[in-house]
Parts: sequence; structure tokens; C-alpha cells
Amino acid sequence: MEQSKRLLSLDTLRGFDMFFIMGGAGFFVALNELFPNAFFGAIAAQMHHVSWHGFTQHDMIFPLFLFIAGISFPFSLANSRSKGYSEKNIYLNIIRRGFTLVLFGMIYNGLLRFDFENLRCCSVLGRIGLAWMFAALIFLNTKTKTRVIISAAILILYWLLLAFVPVPDAAAGVDPFSKEGSWVGYIDRMITPGKLIYPGVHDPEGLLSTAPAIVTALLGMFAGEIVRSKEIISENKKVVYLAVIGIALVIIGQLWNFAFPINKNLWTSSFVCFVGGLSFLLFALFYYLVDVKGWRKWTTFFVVIGMNSITIYMAQRIVSFSGISNFFFGGFIGLFPETAQPFIGSVCYIATCWIFLYILYRKKIFLKV
Repeated sequence: MEQSKRLLSLDTLRGFDMFFIMGGAGFFVALNELFPNAFFGAIAAQMHHVSWHGFTQHDMIFPLFLFIAGISFPFSLANSRSKGYSEKNIYLNIIRRGFTLVLFGMIYNGLLRFDFENLRCCSVLGRIGLAWMFAALIFLNTKTKTRVIISAAILILYWLLLAFVPVPDAAAGVDPFSKEGSWVGYIDRMITPGKLIYPGVHDPEGLLSTAPAIVTALLGMFAGEIVRSKEIISENKKVVYLAVIGIALVIIGQLWNFAFPINKNLWTSSFVCFVGGLSFLLFALFYYLVDVKGWRKWTTFFVVIGMNSITIYMAQRIVSFSGISNFFFGGFIGLFPETAQPFIGSVCYIATCWIFLYILYRKKIFLKV
């Protein structure tokens, strides 16, 4: 999207999401350690992934980012067409972006070490690239009603496959929604290239579970369509539509959870619906506050992060921000009591990352894929 046509709420929400990757999770954990109480403890407990079934706020960071990528696509597509891009160029740009993210994900995992025997090909960025790419191709070639049917079909077929079709190498009585007993793990073991997070068993960003992730991206595109809609004149009405869809999806996800557990590792259909619903609600809130009500003064902190989200994701892998933070703030941190130092350290780490992004922001340097 062109800068002038960007939704400020979208950049703000993206920055809010990435804040937890940029030290926000550690901040809340350290805050609870410094001031232990039930409220801070409840927040800190959300800053970790669940071991398997279930859900915490930390499990939402990844799918929310993919959802946000989906929101922006109807805007960027309209912008490309207004500039006279041919359909061929649009297709090529979608495919290029998808596989560039796959490449970035492999670089993140150590591709440039050339240790191919231990290289993990699956990645967060790879999942985003592939799921967004296929969702964008579906969006280009279908109308809204067809997209709804395709999304429902993917989620239902995925559930039926995992729940009712036995895995060839599974032991008798094994849980079909386990790492060892699911079709997701089986496909990983059979054809997913590279090393798996759970060696020889399962990878949370493997091939099969990318299929329901396509729906996560499509849900974002549905949200983007609502905001772009010329038929829904009132901005307040758009917020209501987003919120109602969000509530409906949360309910569907919770009900489906009884038969198909909410599980980020498997990217289950219930997980797609539940997290998609929460994503709709969050976007509705941010869109209402920032773009409808015009309350924008508080957004700068998150916009700086959101405008270079992939930059900070990759940079934290490459650059020792903790070392830089300690170089500039180590003495300052040492002035505090030992019990307070982890909390002050987390604040200084976030500040170091943010200042880095702010310099890029002021220089108008943005990593675009």
C-alpha cells in the first residue's frame, strides 16, 4: 500500500503484535518477578506457548501476523491495479513475495552456514509466505462467496483427515491429534525436507498444517474487504461487522474445540476459527480507535515497530541487541537492586531495539518483501 493510503491502525496492530517478539513477553515475565501478584502472574502465564493442546496469548502472535498480512492484500492489490500493473505482474509479485519469505525463513534457520544436514527448512516466515501466497492466489481468482466455501472446505476436510483417517505408521490406540499419531507429523516424517523441530517426529511449521494456515490469511483478506467496502458507508458499521464476525468465529472455535482441540502446533481448524475471531476483534478495536475515532497520538511507539516488523524479526537473529543494550545500559542497570535488574534490563533491551527501528523509520528505510 502507498504510505498515504495505509491504515494506521494496521501498522499499529502489527507493531503491537511484534512488540511481544521484541522483548515484550520478557518484560511482563520480569514485571511479575519484581512485583509478584495474581494479576501480573496471570499476564506472565500468557507469555509462553502451551506444550500441546490449549491456548495462550503467545500462541496468537504468529497467526495474528499472518491475519494482518491478509488484511493488507486487498489494499495492495487495488493499488497495483490502479498503477496499471498487468495481471501477470501481480501474479509474479505474489509468487516472488511468497518464496522470498521462504528463503528468509531458511536464512533465519541458518542456511548460510551451509550445514544442510541440520538445516530446518520449515520456518515461521516460510509458513507466512506460503499461506499468504496461496490465499492471495485464491483471492485473485474467486469471489467472496467462493472464498468462504473454500475456507470452510479446507477446515472441515483437515479435521476429517486428522480425526478419522488412520495414519499408516501409527501404533494402535495412539491419539490422532498427537505428534506421533497425526497426519501432520506423518507428512513431516515422510516428505517435509530438512530437520524437524521434533527430530524425526513433527514440525509445527510443516507442510500439511500450512493448509489451514491459508484460511488464517483468507480471514484477514475478508477483514480487509470489509474495511475497503464501498457498500458499507458507515465506518462504525464496518467496526460492528468486524466485531460480529470475530465473536461468531470465537464461538465456533470454542465449540469445535470439544471435537478438534485448539492446537497451534497442528494449526487445527478450531485454532484457526478461535484465533481468527480474536484477530477480527483486535482489528475492530484498533481500527475503531485509530482510524475511526482518530486517536493517534499513542500509536507512534507501535507504528515504528510495525513498519519494519520483518526487519526486527530478522535483525534479532543476526544482531546481538542484548550485547548492545548491555554496552550502553549495563552500568545503569547495575545501579538498581539485583531483584530489579531483570526488569530494568528488559526495558533497556526493548529501548535498544526500538531506537534501532526509530532510526530506520526517520530515514524512511523499510524492508519490503
